Amino acid sequence: MKSFDYTIKDAHGIHARPATDLFKLTKNFGSAVKVAKGDKEVPFKGVMGVMALGVKQGDTVRFSFDGPDEEEEMNAVKEFMEANL
Repeated sequence: MKSFDYTIKDAHGIHARPATDLFKLTKNFGSAVKVAKGDKEVPFKGVMGVMALGVKQGDTVRFSFDGPDEEEEMNAVKEFMEANL
């Protein structure tokens, strides 16, 4: 299992457009992804789960990856987050 923490820089937090783009990115991989804010964690199987976390600018989220391509998926998600959120 691989994971990383990321502090949101976008003024709108994680909102619908980047959440949708991130979900499309993760569909290209075979590992299970979870996103956590504080003590609340959701499987990243759709946009609504992440939106329900209510992630705002300045919040830190943890992405966890478990599966055959977890390293590649983690790197792709990390790059996406740094470029978009």
